[in-house]
Amino acid sequence: MGGFIVHTISGSPFARAVTATLEEKGASWRIAPLAPGEHKLPAHLARHPFGRMPVIEHDGFILYETQAILRYIDRALPEPAMTPADPIAAARMDQAMNVNDWYLFRDCSAVIGFHRVVAPKLLGMMPDESAIAAAMPPSQTVFRELSRLLDGRAYFAGPVVSLADMIIAPQLDFLSVTPEWESLTSGRENITAWLARMRARPSFQSTAWEKLAGEVS
Repeated sequence: MGGFIVHTISGSPFARAVTATLEEKGASWRIAPLAPGEHKLPAHLARHPFGRMPVIEHDGFILYETQAILRYIDRALPEPAMTPADPIAAARMDQAMNVNDWYLFRDCSAVIGFHRVVAPKLLGMMPDESAIAAAMPPSQTVFRELSRLLDGRAYFAGPVVSLADMIIAPQLDFLSVTPEWESLTSGRENITAWLARMRARPSFQSTAWEKLAGEVS
Protein backbone atom coordinates (compact mmCIF):
# COMPACT_ATOMS: atom_id res chain seq x y z
CA MET A 1 0.00 0.00 0.00
CA GLY A 2 1.48 3.32 -1.10
CA GLY A 3 1.95 6.56 0.75
CA PHE A 4 -0.57 9.32 1.36
CA ILE A 5 -0.58 12.79 -0.19
CA VAL A 6 -2.27 15.49 1.89
CA HIS A 7 -3.41 18.61 0.03
CA THR A 8 -3.73 21.52 2.44
CA ILE A 9 -3.01 25.15 3.21
CA SER A 10 -0.27 25.52 5.80
CA GLY A 11 -1.28 25.32 9.43
CA SER A 12 -4.75 23.81 8.95
CA PRO A 13 -5.82 22.08 12.20
CA PHE A 14 -7.91 19.65 10.15
CA ALA A 15 -4.88 18.69 8.08
CA ARG A 16 -2.86 18.23 11.26
CA ALA A 17 -5.50 15.79 12.51
CA VAL A 18 -4.87 13.76 9.35
CA THR A 19 -1.08 13.90 9.41
CA ALA A 20 -0.89 13.13 13.14
CA THR A 21 -3.17 10.12 12.62
CA LEU A 22 -0.92 8.94 9.80
CA GLU A 23 2.03 9.30 12.16
CA GLU A 24 0.22 7.23 14.81
CA LYS A 25 -0.19 4.52 12.16
CA GLY A 26 3.43 4.69 11.05
CA ALA A 27 2.29 5.51 7.50
CA SER A 28 4.25 7.18 4.73
CA TRP A 29 2.87 10.58 3.77
CA ARG A 30 3.75 13.99 2.38
CA ILE A 31 2.18 17.43 2.20
CA ALA A 32 1.17 18.92 -1.15
CA PRO A 33 0.89 22.57 -0.06
CA LEU A 34 -1.79 24.95 -1.27
CA ALA A 35 -1.14 28.69 -1.29
CA PRO A 36 -3.82 30.92 0.28
CA GLY A 37 -6.67 31.19 -2.22
CA GLU A 38 -5.48 28.20 -4.26
CA HIS A 39 -8.15 26.02 -2.65
CA LYS A 40 -10.74 27.92 -4.73
CA LEU A 41 -8.99 27.35 -8.06
CA PRO A 42 -10.07 24.67 -10.59
CA ALA A 43 -7.24 22.25 -9.81
CA HIS A 44 -8.28 21.94 -6.17
CA LEU A 45 -11.99 22.16 -6.88
CA ALA A 46 -11.54 19.04 -8.99
CA ARG A 47 -10.42 17.31 -5.79
CA HIS A 48 -12.87 19.03 -3.43
CA PRO A 49 -15.93 20.64 -5.09
CA PHE A 50 -16.57 22.73 -1.96
CA GLY A 51 -13.08 24.23 -1.98
CA ARG A 52 -11.93 23.19 1.45
CA MET A 53 -9.09 21.10 2.83
CA PRO A 54 -7.55 18.73 3.51
CA VAL A 55 -7.91 16.27 0.66
CA ILE A 56 -5.94 13.03 0.58
CA GLU A 57 -4.76 10.89 -2.29
CA HIS A 58 -3.93 7.27 -1.59
CA ASP A 59 -3.16 4.72 -4.31
CA GLY A 60 -5.26 6.72 -6.76
CA PHE A 61 -8.15 7.18 -4.34
CA ILE A 62 -9.10 10.81 -3.59
CA LEU A 63 -11.07 11.63 -0.44
CA TYR A 64 -12.20 14.82 1.30
CA GLU A 65 -13.92 15.58 4.65
CA THR A 66 -11.67 15.07 7.65
CA GLN A 67 -13.89 12.63 9.54
CA ALA A 68 -14.16 10.45 6.44
CA ILE A 69 -10.39 10.65 5.94
CA LEU A 70 -9.64 9.65 9.54
CA ARG A 71 -12.05 6.72 9.41
CA TYR A 72 -10.57 5.60 6.10
CA ILE A 73 -7.05 5.70 7.53
CA ASP A 74 -8.19 3.68 10.55
CA ARG A 75 -9.76 1.03 8.29
CA ALA A 76 -6.99 0.94 5.71
CA LEU A 77 -4.29 0.79 8.39
CA PRO A 78 -5.95 -1.13 11.23
CA GLU A 79 -3.00 -1.13 13.66
CA PRO A 80 -3.04 0.46 16.11
CA ALA A 81 -6.83 0.64 16.17
CA MET A 82 -8.12 4.14 16.87
CA THR A 83 -11.83 3.30 16.97
CA PRO A 84 -12.94 1.56 20.18
CA ALA A 85 -14.43 -1.91 19.84
CA ASP A 86 -16.88 -1.20 22.64
CA PRO A 87 -20.05 0.39 21.15
CA ILE A 88 -20.49 2.90 23.99
CA ALA A 89 -16.90 4.06 23.75
CA ALA A 90 -17.23 4.27 19.96
CA ALA A 91 -20.39 6.34 20.38
CA ARG A 92 -18.50 8.71 22.71
CA MET A 93 -15.84 9.04 20.03
CA ASP A 94 -18.41 9.77 17.32
CA GLN A 95 -20.18 12.34 19.50
CA ALA A 96 -16.96 14.19 20.34
CA MET A 97 -15.93 14.25 16.67
CA ASN A 98 -19.24 15.86 15.75
CA VAL A 99 -18.90 18.38 18.58
CA ASN A 100 -15.60 19.30 16.97
CA ASP A 101 -17.05 19.85 13.51
CA TRP A 102 -20.35 21.48 14.40
CA TYR A 103 -19.49 23.54 17.47
CA LEU A 104 -15.77 23.72 18.31
CA PHE A 105 -14.72 24.66 14.79
CA ARG A 106 -17.79 26.71 13.88
CA ASP A 107 -18.17 28.66 17.12
CA CYS A 108 -14.55 28.86 18.32
CA SER A 109 -11.81 28.20 15.77
CA ALA A 110 -13.56 29.76 12.78
CA VAL A 111 -14.17 32.97 14.72
CA ILE A 112 -11.68 33.39 17.56
CA GLY A 113 -8.90 31.46 15.84
CA PHE A 114 -9.50 33.28 12.57
CA HIS A 115 -9.51 36.78 14.02
CA ARG A 116 -6.65 36.19 16.47
CA VAL A 117 -4.33 34.06 14.32
CA VAL A 118 -5.25 33.74 10.64
CA ALA A 119 -6.39 37.31 9.95
CA PRO A 120 -3.36 39.15 11.41
CA LYS A 121 -0.67 36.60 10.54
CA LEU A 122 -1.73 35.48 7.07
CA LEU A 123 -4.04 38.18 5.76
CA GLY A 124 -2.63 41.32 7.38
CA MET A 125 -6.02 42.17 8.91
CA MET A 126 -6.85 43.53 12.33
CA PRO A 127 -8.92 41.24 14.59
CA ASP A 128 -12.64 42.00 14.74
CA GLU A 129 -13.07 42.40 18.49
CA SER A 130 -16.88 42.51 18.26
CA ALA A 131 -16.93 39.17 16.44
CA ILE A 132 -14.64 37.66 19.06
CA ALA A 133 -16.81 38.98 21.90
CA ALA A 134 -19.93 37.56 20.26
CA ALA A 135 -18.22 34.17 19.90
CA MET A 136 -17.26 33.87 23.56
CA PRO A 137 -20.64 32.73 25.01
CA PRO A 138 -21.07 29.82 22.55
CA SER A 139 -17.38 29.02 22.93
CA GLN A 140 -17.79 28.76 26.70
CA THR A 141 -20.61 26.28 26.07
CA VAL A 142 -18.33 24.23 23.82
CA PHE A 143 -15.51 24.13 26.37
CA ARG A 144 -17.91 23.34 29.20
CA GLU A 145 -19.18 20.37 27.19
CA LEU A 146 -15.70 19.18 26.20
CA SER A 147 -14.77 19.20 29.88
CA ARG A 148 -17.90 17.21 30.72
CA LEU A 149 -17.23 14.69 27.96
CA LEU A 150 -13.73 14.04 29.31
CA ASP A 151 -15.24 13.53 32.78
CA GLY A 152 -12.20 11.95 34.44
CA ARG A 153 -11.14 9.95 31.38
CA ALA A 154 -7.63 10.14 29.98
CA TYR A 155 -9.05 10.56 26.46
CA PHE A 156 -12.45 11.32 24.96
CA ALA A 157 -13.46 7.71 24.31
CA GLY A 158 -11.77 6.17 27.35
CA PRO A 159 -8.28 5.15 28.47
CA VAL A 160 -6.63 5.14 25.03
CA VAL A 161 -6.39 7.62 22.18
CA SER A 162 -9.12 7.54 19.54
CA LEU A 163 -9.95 9.48 16.39
CA ALA A 164 -11.84 11.97 18.57
CA ASP A 165 -8.63 13.03 20.29
CA MET A 166 -6.85 13.28 16.96
CA ILE A 167 -9.40 15.68 15.48
CA ILE A 168 -9.95 17.84 18.58
CA ALA A 169 -6.35 18.31 19.74
CA PRO A 170 -5.20 20.38 16.73
CA GLN A 171 -8.17 22.73 17.18
CA LEU A 172 -7.39 23.31 20.86
CA ASP A 173 -3.67 23.66 20.22
CA PHE A 174 -4.56 26.33 17.63
CA LEU A 175 -6.79 28.18 20.09
CA SER A 176 -4.30 27.94 22.96
CA VAL A 177 -2.23 30.83 21.58
CA THR A 178 -5.16 33.26 21.81
CA PRO A 179 -5.84 35.57 24.78
CA GLU A 180 -9.26 33.92 25.14
CA TRP A 181 -7.73 30.54 26.02
CA GLU A 182 -7.33 31.36 29.70
CA SER A 183 -11.01 32.21 30.08
CA LEU A 184 -12.16 29.22 28.05
CA THR A 185 -10.15 26.77 30.14
CA SER A 186 -10.57 28.41 33.55
CA GLY A 187 -11.75 25.74 35.99
CA ARG A 188 -11.46 23.09 33.28
CA GLU A 189 -8.11 21.62 34.18
CA ASN A 190 -9.02 18.28 32.62
CA ILE A 191 -8.92 19.96 29.18
CA THR A 192 -5.47 21.45 29.69
CA ALA A 193 -4.15 18.18 31.17
CA TRP A 194 -5.56 16.24 28.21
CA LEU A 195 -3.99 18.67 25.74
CA ALA A 196 -0.64 18.28 27.49
CA ARG A 197 -0.91 14.51 27.02
CA MET A 198 -1.68 14.98 23.34
CA ARG A 199 1.18 17.44 22.86
CA ALA A 200 3.56 14.92 24.41
CA ARG A 201 2.76 12.32 21.74
CA PRO A 202 5.41 12.00 19.02
CA SER A 203 2.69 12.24 16.38
CA PHE A 204 1.82 15.77 17.51
CA GLN A 205 5.38 16.88 18.08
CA SER A 206 6.33 15.83 14.54
CA THR A 207 3.34 17.47 12.86
CA ALA A 208 3.60 20.97 14.31
CA TRP A 209 3.59 23.21 11.24
CA GLU A 210 6.88 24.81 12.24
CA LYS A 211 8.52 21.40 11.84
CA LEU A 212 6.77 20.61 8.56
CA ALA A 213 7.30 23.96 6.87
CA GLY A 214 10.75 23.06 5.56
CA GLU A 215 9.74 19.61 4.40
CA VAL A 216 6.64 20.22 2.25
CA SER A 217 6.81 19.42 -1.44
